[in-house]
Amino acid sequence: MKMHRSVGWLVFAVMMLSLSPASFAQIAVGVSVHVAPPALPVYTQPICPGPGHMWTPGYWAWNDDAGYYWVPGTWVVAPVGLLWTPGYWGWSDGVYAWRGGYWGPHIGFYGGVNYGFGYGGVGFAGGEWRGRSFYYNRSVTNITNVTTVYNKTVIVNENHVAFNGGEGGVKARPSHEEEKAEHEHHREPLAAQTRHEHMASHDKQNFASENHGRPAVAATGKPGEFKGKGVVAAKSAGAPYKAPAMSPKQARGGSTPAAKHASAPANANNKSKPASQPSNKKNTASNKANGSYSNNMSSNKAQNSAHQNETHVAKMSAPRPNSSHPASQPHQSAPKSSPALKSVVQHQSAPKAAPQQQSAPKAAPKSGRGR
Repeated sequence: MKMHRSVGWLVFAVMMLSLSPASFAQIAVGVSVHVAPPALPVYTQPICPGPGHMWTPGYWAWNDDAGYYWVPGTWVVAPVGLLWTPGYWGWSDGVYAWRGGYWGPHIGFYGGVNYGFGYGGVGFAGGEWRGRSFYYNRSVTNITNVTTVYNKTVIVNENHVAFNGGEGGVKARPSHEEEKAEHEHHREPLAAQTRHEHMASHDKQNFASENHGRPAVAATGKPGEFKGKGVVAAKSAGAPYKAPAMSPKQARGGSTPAAKHASAPANANNKSKPASQPSNKKNTASNKANGSYSNNMSSNKAQNSAHQNETHVAKMSAPRPNSSHPASQPHQSAPKSSPALKSVVQHQSAPKAAPQQQSAPKAAPKSGRGR
């Protein structure tokens, strides 16, 4: 009888996972595509609603039917003592893979993507915990009605590239401190964050194919509130928008397996899948992944006085085409020119593709444990 009950619960759990919204796959690891995400839009940060809220920057998520869509940045009530490490898109073996964000005691690696408002590509300069109270750095956050504040100048390289690695991507590798943070105990995105992304996926205006990289709702004061006083529209696209040369279904790569955020080379265990393979929408992998990152990105500490609460157009020279990229694969290249040192900025990047599973030759069963 007990055995039957256990099997019943297992079947129920599998059914619930299969019925979970597709948006969960965006927050968890498991989404990989053959086209790069658009540049991060330029927008102003909404005013912090009150004490205890932490800024979670906006990012491009993926929908198999319509492609990239914008998930507005928003303020959320943070778990006491924890900090938010944003997710990012990362290039590896022919695909851009999404590595989801997480809560932890320290900020981990997020691809070197400059999301702005304290997330300049390395660490977080927007605030810090002092006991059970969160103190905000007013030089990079829009704070008016909170008394636990301080001022610290931060310098950030202006750049809106939304992915790590590959042609035109951010060239960054995790530091020793970020590697240590990857192995700490992490907490999944809050339910409010998951709902926020799911709601964004139902608004046609959020899709890049409609807004051309300039969403009407770039940021919100609270999760899921896409109308009203706290809603902020994008001032401009982070770079000229280029429509992908392939449809979302053609661009969809295979799903990537669960993995941990680490500094292991991306090419070690991941291989890209052809675009013609059926997409896997049901991904429940953990939001921790190891990635391939190229070159070292210098940790810049940002000055933020003139435009303290907005992102700025990226200025960087795109690297030469990478021979590993398929010729048919479009990329969102960053505007050329040397990066300028300015205030708060914005970015984003990504994960890797899933290993293709080779069929093993039939043989007599052996005892032992697989990995």
